[in-house]
Amino acid sequence: MPRSTLTVAGRFVSSFAALSLMALVAGCAGGPTVTDPFPHPSDYEIHGIDVSKYQGNIDWNAVHDSGVRFAWIKATEGGDYADEKFQANWEGARSVGIPRGAYHFAYWCRSGEEQAAWFLRNVPNDPDALPPVLDVEWNAQSKTCPQHPPREVAIATMKTILNAMERAYGKRPVIYTSVDFHRDVMAGEFSDYPIWVRSVKYYPSVKYGDRKWHFWQHTAEGKIAGISGYVDRNCFNGTAREWQAWLSSLHG
Repeated sequence: MPRSTLTVAGRFVSSFAALSLMALVAGCAGGPTVTDPFPHPSDYEIHGIDVSKYQGNIDWNAVHDSGVRFAWIKATEGGDYADEKFQANWEGARSVGIPRGAYHFAYWCRSGEEQAAWFLRNVPNDPDALPPVLDVEWNAQSKTCPQHPPREVAIATMKTILNAMERAYGKRPVIYTSVDFHRDVMAGEFSDYPIWVRSVKYYPSVKYGDRKWHFWQHTAEGKIAGISGYVDRNCFNGTAREWQAWLSSLHG
């Protein structure tokens, strides 16, 4: 970098530092401050996790004692992949009284019928479980199926899987979605399903507008006793009383 450019850059950094210091002093002296208008995950009462084989062997007693109130557990993907830790996690969460539900990761190169049949084959029909979840997102990193089907094809595939899940387990499924998939496919659709949104940088309404959501995955780098590495953390959009009411409605 030429010397003249370095000099200008140095003056800019110095000016920026001075302005930052002035703003800090003004704030300490009672000057105006910026208030975050959105709730934070800590403002919610009910917190949970979602797990798969990547969390390794989980100490579910420690997870329970940490205050986790629900768990979503990966069961299947596509039409031929079952998560190797599903059964252990499914029974482990149940054994300590953590409400848990199974999720299926959609694979856009398999028919909805194949995917639904595979999920039903691997997930027990436990009346005490949370509703099944259909995880829909784009997966451009997939080595076997990186493409995006047309919107109408994705919607039709989703409806096939969701309808099969509801018939088999007797509960309206939850739909998990990411920002880009929601924008491309789900906007204006599936308003009668509980929605679980991923938004790790912003409050959900910043990215999902007025979409009503039930669960918010707010970080992929959570730390929980009983899990050695990172884990996704989530919260329920409601109070503890509303959480109990929602659980009760599953058996109504």
